[in-house]
Amino acid sequence: MSILLDISRLLSRAGQAAPTGIDRVELAYAAFLLRESPSETAFTAVHPVGRSGVLPQALAGEFIHTLSAHWNRAGEVHKNAVQLARQKLHRHVLLGTDWTRPRRGLYLLLSHQNLHRPAIIARNIARRARTFVPMVHDLIPSQFPEYARPKEAEKHRRRMQTVTRFADAVLVPSHAVGEAMTSLLLEAGRGHVPVHVAPHGVLMQADVPSVTGDKPYFVCLGTIEPRKNHILLLNIWRRLVEQRGAAAPDLVLIGRRGWENENVIDMIERCPALQDKVIEYNELPDEQVVALLRGARALLFPSFAEGYGLPLAEALALGVPALCSDIPVFREIGGNAAAYLDPLDGLGWLRAVEKLCLQAPAPQTAWSPTGWDEAIRGALTMVEGLTA
Repeated sequence: MSILLDISRLLSRAGQAAPTGIDRVELAYAAFLLRESPSETAFTAVHPVGRSGVLPQALAGEFIHTLSAHWNRAGEVHKNAVQLARQKLHRHVLLGTDWTRPRRGLYLLLSHQNLHRPAIIARNIARRARTFVPMVHDLIPSQFPEYARPKEAEKHRRRMQTVTRFADAVLVPSHAVGEAMTSLLLEAGRGHVPVHVAPHGVLMQADVPSVTGDKPYFVCLGTIEPRKNHILLLNIWRRLVEQRGAAAPDLVLIGRRGWENENVIDMIERCPALQDKVIEYNELPDEQVVALLRGARALLFPSFAEGYGLPLAEALALGVPALCSDIPVFREIGGNAAAYLDPLDGLGWLRAVEKLCLQAPAPQTAWSPTGWDEAIRGALTMVEGLTA
């Protein structure tokens, strides 16, 4: 099966020190296809000015390898190599030096990149005779516009119009997203388009040691934005400090600062009780994230809405207890291996954290992680018949 993989998002995000969840997905697929099916895979990207082209395999491979090394072990050497590789690819696309037409196959877009620009998507499909398969990670900006950036709901609506207009099949990470996507396709008169649930994999890093220390701490992993519900945890930690003083555990927040988060940032920076108790890391390489997760008393994940929830899967894969919101997608991922609470139940979360502080976590129900290779093979198997 010939595959043309769009890596526009990776190029746009290459300057970041740490990846988001969607970045991880696109990078995992790119690395897998480069390793497992190089002769059947081509890469494409859209330059910021709107020009697109098929990328030289060697240059694309150099970029993918250096970006993976940078995000796994951040450093100036990797960062400089990533920037150089990105510049080479952008220059190639801008000059239009390669307009070869790969044989018919899948045009795979694993992020929402450029979906709000339907002319670009249509041009890529037509020029390269492709069967278009996008991955829709969530419909949160449409379903919960109060949690999105200003104007993001309208932009996401345009993205979904592009999907319902052009997609030959759609990949989604969870049944919760799949149900919403199926409804959109039915409304658009394209109910025949299949929607395939392809859960994400987990990057196995068994060789990374945990952070050691006598004092318990908890980890919350994700962008600091309203729907992640950091404010619940900060209020809980203020109460814990009032009750326990210096004996209160630490709360480690890992994730970049997002949008509409002024009240959260104010508490982190200005609340006296939280100083030295809430530790914030905006950019950490994967190895350090894994080390912090391994040593944590638990992962705390009180989101109001998610399309998937990679931190939950990653924590459970490491054998770390997880306390998360009682929402369908988390139940879908964690099953009986995680503990669930209403994201509005502040007292319930407080009691659960106190319990985890006082006693060692009970053994988890067995939870078997799915590696990225297995997850990607499963996803590609679902759509391989489309080009027959």
